[in-house]
Amino acid sequence: MTISSIMVSVDLGPAAADRIRLAAGLAKGFEATLTGVAARPVLTVMPVGDRLEVERVWAIEERLAGEQIAAARALFAREATAARDARWRSASMGPSTYLAAQARAADVVVVGRHGPADADPGPMGVLPGALLMEAGRPVLVAPPGVASLAARRIVVAWKGTREARRAIHDALPFLSRAEEVKVVAVGPGADREGAEDVAAFLAGPRVGVTTHLLHKPEIGAADEILRFAEREEADLIVTGAYGHTRLREWAFGGVTRDLLTTSPLCCLMSH
Repeated sequence: MTISSIMVSVDLGPAAADRIRLAAGLAKGFEATLTGVAARPVLTVMPVGDRLEVERVWAIEERLAGEQIAAARALFAREATAARDARWRSASMGPSTYLAAQARAADVVVVGRHGPADADPGPMGVLPGALLMEAGRPVLVAPPGVASLAARRIVVAWKGTREARRAIHDALPFLSRAEEVKVVAVGPGADREGAEDVAAFLAGPRVGVTTHLLHKPEIGAADEILRFAEREEADLIVTGAYGHTRLREWAFGGVTRDLLTTSPLCCLMSH
């Protein structure tokens, strides 16, 4: 299996340039097409007061949206030079909605992490959680400051769910090229999740695959996975997303939410 088309979310936030370079590097490694995608809604003007004044404000907002999309396209052109085939798509609408629709033409979609401690990407920023629910494609979430991804040492955060099985399938182009893959199950029932079967499925002549059962995590599951991944010097985590309902995840907490907002490593997620 391989990857032939990668899309990357482009905004004007401080993390955008590194994200584009990361996606361009992946496109070069897989000999894939890279498409930069940006959208910026024209903010609605409430129809109050003088009609001419409303039209004037609307025209200003429309011009600003066009200028910001043009700036995003220039940024993409400047930072995506590693990709052999770089393309562009943009629209005046909600960025998450637009990218989810365009994902029909991608094998992988690259977006930025959107945590409480991260800089505001502005009106063209895409929310990874919303995209995961709508895109129907694997989403690679890149933290700020990460401009490349070798994916030589990969941690698979395994749980016996449909989403995790989907993630394994979607990540095969990365997993088949890795040097080491660590399949990790966390929690008291770790030995009942079938991690050994997953390791046997992924094992190959050039890929070393091992199973790790963390029965008694000392901290939360997401933090335990992150601590394990950093100890193993991994640079990519593969996991299913939103095994519980998204509402429950955001209301009560969950592994997906915690990884989306705090992971210092790239996360490849599927829902």
